[in-house]
Parts: sequence; C-alpha cells; structure tokens
Amino acid sequence: MGKKISNTFTNDELIYFYEKMFMIRKFEEKAAQLYGSGKIGGFLHLYIGQEAVVVGILSSIKSEDTAVTSYRDHGHIIARGVDPKKVMAELTGRSTGISKGKGGSMHMFSKENRFYGGHGIVGAQVPIGVGLGFAHKYRENGNISRVYVGDGAMSNGQVFESFNLASLWELPVLFIIENNKYAMGTAVNRSAAGNDLYDRAGTFGIKGEKVDGMNFFEVSNAAIRARDYIYENKKPYVIEMDTYRFRGHSMSDPGQYRSKVEVSEMKENDPLITMKFSLVNEFKIDEKKLSDLESKIKKDIKEIEKFALESPLPELKELFTEVYL
Repeated sequence: MGKKISNTFTNDELIYFYEKMFMIRKFEEKAAQLYGSGKIGGFLHLYIGQEAVVVGILSSIKSEDTAVTSYRDHGHIIARGVDPKKVMAELTGRSTGISKGKGGSMHMFSKENRFYGGHGIVGAQVPIGVGLGFAHKYRENGNISRVYVGDGAMSNGQVFESFNLASLWELPVLFIIENNKYAMGTAVNRSAAGNDLYDRAGTFGIKGEKVDGMNFFEVSNAAIRARDYIYENKKPYVIEMDTYRFRGHSMSDPGQYRSKVEVSEMKENDPLITMKFSLVNEFKIDEKKLSDLESKIKKDIKEIEKFALESPLPELKELFTEVYL
C-alpha cells in the first residue's frame, strides 16, 4: 500500500470515488440485513469486496456511455448515478423502485442513466452489450459500451459469439471480466482451462490485460487505457479484474467451498481500506474528512431503508402492465 500511485484526478474527485465505494458497501450490508429479516425476498447477490471494479471503471465513463451487467448489479446501478433509495425500494418490492418493484435484485434497469441491466441468465448480457456497441457505431456518437461478465460465464458460447462479432465489426465495446474466483461455487482453476481468462478474447484479435481488481487506482488506470485504445483504434478491448467477493454467491450460499482462512486473508486487501490508506498517505487528504463522510453515508443508509420500507407495494393491476401477453 505504500507504493507511489499515478493519478490524474483532483482530491475532490478521489473523495467522490471513495464515497461511491463506501456507499455501495454500506448499501449491500443493509440489503443483507433486510434479507435476513424477511424484508427482501427472492434472490440477493451482494457486491461486497468488488467495489473497486465498478467505481474504477466509473472513473473513465462519459454519461452517454452505456453499461450492462449480470445479476450482481446493485453496485453497478448506484455507480451509474441512480438514487440508492430507488434501488433499495426495488429490492424490497416497492412501487417506488427503479423497476416499480417488479424486477427485484437481478433486474435493475435505468435507460435514463444508460444502464441496461441486471440480467439473471448467466452470460446473456454480453450479446446485449455488443448490440449496444453496434448502436454506438451505427449512430457515430463516439460512445462506448461497457460489458461486465463474470468468470462463471466465460465458458459460455454466447460470450465467444459476442467476442467474434465485436472484433469482426470493430465495435466500441469494453469487456470487463469480474473474476471473483468462484462463479457460483466452483473455483475458476477447476472450471476454466488455459491461462488468464482475458486471453480467450485474444483468439478473436481483441487486445486486453489483467489487473488487480481490488485496487481502485489499478482499475482506473486500466479503464482509462482501455477507453483511449478504443477511441484511437475503433476496436474492442478486454480487461480481466482479479477480484474477490467476501460473501457467498447469493444469500443462500454457505460458502463451504472456500476456507475461512482464505476469506480472512483476502479481506486484508479490502478495496475500501487500501483506497482510504492511499488517500490519507499518498494524497494527504484529511482522515477526519473521510470519517465524516463515512458517518454521513451511514445516516443516509437509514434514510434509504426508511424510504424503501415505507413505500407502498405495487397495485394488483401492475401484474398486467409492461409484460407480453
């Protein structure tokens, strides 16, 4: 944590990124509590431990750029600027939710914020993201489609079909592999042949790299390099994020496939702790300023919870709206 960090952001911008990461962490912790008390039903996949990935990528995004991911999506939609109150209301099935309480944990969506899901089918978001990239190229709008995919989906056929089309048509797509090591519960070294996962895109002529996904600065620098490469070469790019989820695959996962010692060791690289250390020691940001920010977010979480639980449930007629009959 003591090495010198290259960075082009102001201290205010760095504090903003830390604020996003801390909000996502506390939001997810509260979601876990609400799930445990029966206030959230269905499935719940938490992003705890992976915050540096989505916020590091955020540091390279224009507001007009698009993003799409799979089911571990709460942190993603918050990073894109959606009010956390609407996200928590969606998790609790309330009409004030971002999808009117009808989508839940795996189906976050905001066209206004250029966030196109939240998809429950493993790997299904990847061709959608390539389609968004095709739209950007067709419209000549200079935007980039950022497509998040987990290590568990990296052996799925539609992912390779997507690599092929993105490369063949030279689409402005950044593929982001969130390699958190275990997919649903099988270690990546037991399920994926070969070396690094990003190498699989190289078969289709897509350049890429692997970075430390637990470190905001490493992710941010890679994201900016990738963005600039896509701008300059008009071709897709792939980044593999070496990251780790501190909780189970979902709330129903006891996580018996990994040891407590391993999880404890990985928590020593907690992205929030390492970023705060860097902000204080490398950038000389007042630690009290960060502590005050953390206290404010903790208070905000209480308001987020209150808003969600006091919001009305959808009316019965909503069963028949926005669906194909």
